[in-house]
Amino acid sequence: MQKKKGVVSTESYKGVRDFYPEDMAVQEYLFETMRDVVSHFGYEEYSTSILEPSELYAAKTSEEIVNEQTYTFEDRGGRQVTLRPEMTPSVARLVAARRRELAFPLRWFSIPNVFRYERPQRGRLREHWQLNCDLFGVAALEGDIEVILLAYELMRAFGATEREFEIRINHRSVIPETLDLLAKKHNLSLPEEKQQDLLRLMDRKDKLSEEEYGIRLATLLGDDLAKVVLLQYNAATVRTLIAETTSGKRLLDLLAALEARGVANIVHDPYLVRGFDYYTGIIFEVFDTSKENNRSLFGGGRYDKLFDLFGMDSIPAVGFGMGDVTLRDFLETHKLLPAYHSPTELYIAVADTSSHAFAAQLAQRLRRHDLTVVVDLGEKKVGDQIKTATKKRVPFCIVVGTKEEQTGVYTLKHLESKHEIIVHEQDIADAIFEVLE
Repeated sequence: MQKKKGVVSTESYKGVRDFYPEDMAVQEYLFETMRDVVSHFGYEEYSTSILEPSELYAAKTSEEIVNEQTYTFEDRGGRQVTLRPEMTPSVARLVAARRRELAFPLRWFSIPNVFRYERPQRGRLREHWQLNCDLFGVAALEGDIEVILLAYELMRAFGATEREFEIRINHRSVIPETLDLLAKKHNLSLPEEKQQDLLRLMDRKDKLSEEEYGIRLATLLGDDLAKVVLLQYNAATVRTLIAETTSGKRLLDLLAALEARGVANIVHDPYLVRGFDYYTGIIFEVFDTSKENNRSLFGGGRYDKLFDLFGMDSIPAVGFGMGDVTLRDFLETHKLLPAYHSPTELYIAVADTSSHAFAAQLAQRLRRHDLTVVVDLGEKKVGDQIKTATKKRVPFCIVVGTKEEQTGVYTLKHLESKHEIIVHEQDIADAIFEVLE
């Protein structure tokens, strides 16, 4: 059917979401749980604009994101502007701007919406919200430990057990350092100037066919070294070499420390890269272990050198971003989403329109007892008003008419159980809270 001229579609922009009240209730649950956990770790909330100068991302964010996935445009002043695809460069900009005034270490968090132009699919949309937690000013291993423990506690706060997720950990330098050792055993070498490109290629390994990956590897490293990478770089080999490298020793210390602190679901993943070029040390990702949703949920790592972008000395930094889309998919998969509860606790049905004014005054008095109250303002029959309250999943209802106005006595009905009690006005709030609590 052809759309009439001038009629606007009700469809939202592709890859974004509308949040109806029940959806918003879930979103608020996610945000409230996030804020509760991170605030108990001492993290403070900040915010920035969704618009950033495009140059902020050009140097340190992955080429794929900058060139293919950002919403970038020229404003009316001729400036290149980008809707933020992530938050880490923005928070680094904030810290750099007031470095001399801030008291380190800093523990900061935010829950911004971020934008990427990519093909919408399960777990990936063009706009999502993301909890970002960052620790600035701690170079020691304790910083990495705290951030990973924070990610672990967030998952537990949402009801996840250690069997339902695992934390995969690597060090950004493990791949080039262990490959360099392998190359030397074959009288070859891994050129330092090619290490970053190799990491980018390995990060895309799962998106390429085996043949194409081999061709790109050979083009980058040459046939001999590419063959070593393809045939000998594997989990077993890395395990034998890792203790010989600087990055490997730090990684092993981290794994031992986390295990000692009771985190049993940690795994060393020697292929883990993470796509952002600014990572310099430990990196990690949280994975769903279920067959129905076996994928990365979120991750992060250390990015000590991102502040080079602003022409200043490095500031030790480690953090992660936890997206709401993958988190919600995880909670749905494991049946961990809470049931919806109406924010309204009492629905006042009106016997006739002449009682509207009294019902509104009653509602106002009850709200002063911290009760959430809605008055039906329509002209439907009482039975239909009660059906409306039931459909909205409001737990309690009273009917107000001439009799109730004169006596101050009401029939309080619990809609789910159909149980009724007779109460005076001063007892309504207590009677409802007794059941709800």
